Amino acid sequence: MLTQAWRLSDSVSLRPEPFGALVYDFSTRRLSFLKTPTLVDVVRRLAASASVQDALTDAGVAEGEQPAYLSALHGLATSGILTPQETQQ
Repeated sequence: MLTQAWRLSDSVSLRPEPFGALVYDFSTRRLSFLKTPTLVDVVRRLAASASVQDALTDAGVAEGEQPAYLSALHGLATSGILTPQETQQ
């Protein structure tokens, strides 16, 4: 996942909150939570980043904290909140 490009799924909306954000998937009607503002920042940066690593670096996530963020992003991808970016040809 670290070297791949990801983005929010088209059916997903983020609503910023003081603790992070509410995540709502309109296709599954599933509500999730991003529990830190930094995680919200990483998720928002994904679409403009060439890889998850780039999004983490650009959001200022320290190398020692990256495994926790990767775990959170993996969970979001597994639930369909994140989707791989299509490669441009």
